[in-house]
Amino acid sequence: MKSCEPVTPTATFLAFLRHSSLSSSSSENCNSQELLRDVATRELNAFLWVSLIAITALLLRKVAKLFKLWAQARKIPGPPCSSFYGHSNLISRENLTDVLSVSHKKYGSVVKLWLGPTQLLVSVKDPALIKEMLIKAGDKLPLTGRAFHLAFGPSSLFVSSFDKVQRRRESLATELNGRLIERASVIPTKVVDCIMGRIHKLMDKGSIDCKMVSQHMAFTLLGATLFGDAFLVWSKATVYEELLMMIAKDACFWASYAVTPVWKLGFWRYQRLCTKLKGLTQDIVQQCQRNYKVFCHGDGNLHNETANIGMESVSATPSCSCVERPDNFFSYELNGHLNAREEPCGNIMGVMFHGCLTTAGLIGNLLERLVTHPEIQDKIYSAIITARKGLIKQDQQCVDKMPLLLATVYESARLLRSGPLLQRCSLKNDFNLKTGVTIPAGAVLVVPVQLVQMDDSSWGKDASEFNPYRFLSPSGNGSDLVLNTSPTAGVSEELVSPCESKFVLNDPNDNVAFLPFGSGTRACVGQKFVIQGVMTLFASLLEQYEIRLQSGSQCDLKPSMNHGVFQPLLSPKISFVRRNS
Repeated sequence: MKSCEPVTPTATFLAFLRHSSLSSSSSENCNSQELLRDVATRELNAFLWVSLIAITALLLRKVAKLFKLWAQARKIPGPPCSSFYGHSNLISRENLTDVLSVSHKKYGSVVKLWLGPTQLLVSVKDPALIKEMLIKAGDKLPLTGRAFHLAFGPSSLFVSSFDKVQRRRESLATELNGRLIERASVIPTKVVDCIMGRIHKLMDKGSIDCKMVSQHMAFTLLGATLFGDAFLVWSKATVYEELLMMIAKDACFWASYAVTPVWKLGFWRYQRLCTKLKGLTQDIVQQCQRNYKVFCHGDGNLHNETANIGMESVSATPSCSCVERPDNFFSYELNGHLNAREEPCGNIMGVMFHGCLTTAGLIGNLLERLVTHPEIQDKIYSAIITARKGLIKQDQQCVDKMPLLLATVYESARLLRSGPLLQRCSLKNDFNLKTGVTIPAGAVLVVPVQLVQMDDSSWGKDASEFNPYRFLSPSGNGSDLVLNTSPTAGVSEELVSPCESKFVLNDPNDNVAFLPFGSGTRACVGQKFVIQGVMTLFASLLEQYEIRLQSGSQCDLKPSMNHGVFQPLLSPKISFVRRNS
């Protein structure tokens, strides 16, 4: 049984206090939760408002920039645009250089085209304005930097902004035009033998054309110059060359995506090729580093040793033997002092990639000119034999005594059909040309190189003809004969003696319309190096071989032109015939 105890007032009061405290605690918890919920709601609303204001401001800024671009572009002459997407339909139907040729004839030396509603293209044809524009616009299009970044990783040599790349370019120019040009000026006989060995193997399998030969010549020339003799006996050189050309074909395509196309299987195949190329580059660099350590007699302080070698090369007589400096001197310097975010060997791959493509184009055009103008080839051979007299070292070529060869290289560079547009931009600032035209920041600036280098007002009535004598003048103490550079008469035989030393070379850069290597702040830093290397290579090659059109092969001496632009021709098939010593 339960006891029936009476309920005292004290117990009742304690129960009341307990119930009151529980109710008060529950009420306070509810109030604090509501307060926290209210604060969170207010903070979220504030964040959303700030985000909305920021996005609106950003969009208004972009719209303002777009209206400013449209307003500035209205002052630049150009064909009318009937579509919201600009002239992209017109450009897709016709060759861009042909479109620019017609536009320049109608609207003047500075014309505009719209690549889209927000992308302006400005083409400049007047040589004086080109020089001014290339000095003021030192940046490159972002597409170029993305192509090198996707293929070879981060690199300080191939970024778009000129300010970021200026110091690296100066360092590269010092190496190319200083120590390394000495090596390029002395192409050993074994380099030519290595090239011809590969060419003879290709000839045994079938016919060869200028494009195939020029690609291999450029690759071997650049590789032997950068890495030394180790490159000539490297067993993986052929695979390296094939990989480099495969990557070259797809580099711009994958870089054209605004977002890296990781969803594409072809992109991952491309990346595997790039990874394999990186491994091969590291392999040849490691071989060169081993040679470098042997050269340094085990000295661990490579930087001090490098400085000593540099001082010796300055004080010594011009030579490029391995006794005076290591074969891989340049590759060591180029790959050294990397930033933390740079890809190891990325700069080396970039230089090989860019150098091979540009040098192969020059060599290919030079081969075409020599086989289609055998009389020029014979005169160059006579100059080589004359200059050879008195030389002690058989692996050296005195190219300074061969002005006709150098003039032929320059003329071949002038008539290059590849790379019709020289592209620049100013990423940050607008700038004004002396004609009063304002070029908006971010506009794509192009120079139609073929139109400029085929212009009669800059090169004479024979601008479209191959005439290396346009770069030569009779020396003061030489022949008194006057050069006949008429496009129909050609160069008469009596004007050219076997010794071309009676002619002096005119500096092609004195003509502002000479643009195969660019101009201004972003001009090719390897111009001297390439010219010297190609000259020496062809001096050694033409001394031993005569280059002929293959029997049954035809090559049009006067390629068709459309609006002053050379139309692409099939690369002529050629053969090499050893000369009788």
